[in-house]
Amino acid sequence: MISTCAENQTFVMEFILLGYMNIKQGKIFLFLLFLIMYIICLVGNSLMIIVVVLNQTLHNPMYFFLGNLSLLDICYISVTVPKMLTDLWVETPHISLMGCAAQLYFLIALVGTEGFLLASMALDRYFAICCPLGYTRFMNKRICLQLAGISWVCGFLNACLHTVFTFRLSFCRSNGISHFFCDIPPLLSISCSDTSVNELALHTLGVFIGLSPFFFTLVSYAFILHAILSNQNKRHLHKTISTCASHLTIVILFYGSSIFTYIRPISSYSLDKDQLVGILYSILTPTLNPIIYSLRNKEVKMSVRKLICEKY
Repeated sequence: MISTCAENQTFVMEFILLGYMNIKQGKIFLFLLFLIMYIICLVGNSLMIIVVVLNQTLHNPMYFFLGNLSLLDICYISVTVPKMLTDLWVETPHISLMGCAAQLYFLIALVGTEGFLLASMALDRYFAICCPLGYTRFMNKRICLQLAGISWVCGFLNACLHTVFTFRLSFCRSNGISHFFCDIPPLLSISCSDTSVNELALHTLGVFIGLSPFFFTLVSYAFILHAILSNQNKRHLHKTISTCASHLTIVILFYGSSIFTYIRPISSYSLDKDQLVGILYSILTPTLNPIIYSLRNKEVKMSVRKLICEKY
């Protein structure tokens, strides 16, 4: 819907999601694919949270952060996928202005939070592997709570700024968003206002929220890799590499897609490529997290079996 004001300018009241308009065939396949991935994400991450809460042996920093990540992933995928499943069956998928603002806010908030949580997990692994004697002092309960709190607060404060900056713009050029959901780049591309301030904020805050935790994570793993290669215990070496490789897989997948989306010129926005990357970081990453991080972990699998045996 587009309303017209007295000055004969048009202002968008709702947006049409053009990403679905290009899908002529295969909607049933996409619906089933997204639904299966959504169920896997909900079940896997919920199971991880339950296991961490109920099993006293998993009450340590690594699983505390994994529990936070699982909660975040449930919220993260729920911001976009339920509406995507509905929109696949609608002739002209649309979203209201307020609905778009809410979706954008929570999407950006959870993206930022995940970046800081991944950095906190890298810090935890650094102290566990490189400074084992001081691990309990550096990663005590108070510090873990502070790191998790900072992660969530920074993510949601960052989202407040981007949401306010984005929706102070006028969208009178078009109401068609070239995506499956509301995101900053496609919204800026259809604005008829000057978006230079928005792009500056996106790139400046992107360096702090995105690149800083990313480089911190890479530096932490550089030290971890050096410590691993210096370790003569082959059995311990294999276990440590397996744990770190799982973390790095998600780090590269998450940061690669989010940096590609937010830290580049809006003029380079590409319909097909950005839709694919959007699906990658909004659906695939939270679906894979419980599998790569948790369900491959022997302690978690033993806890799951114990929990199931107690119930049945």
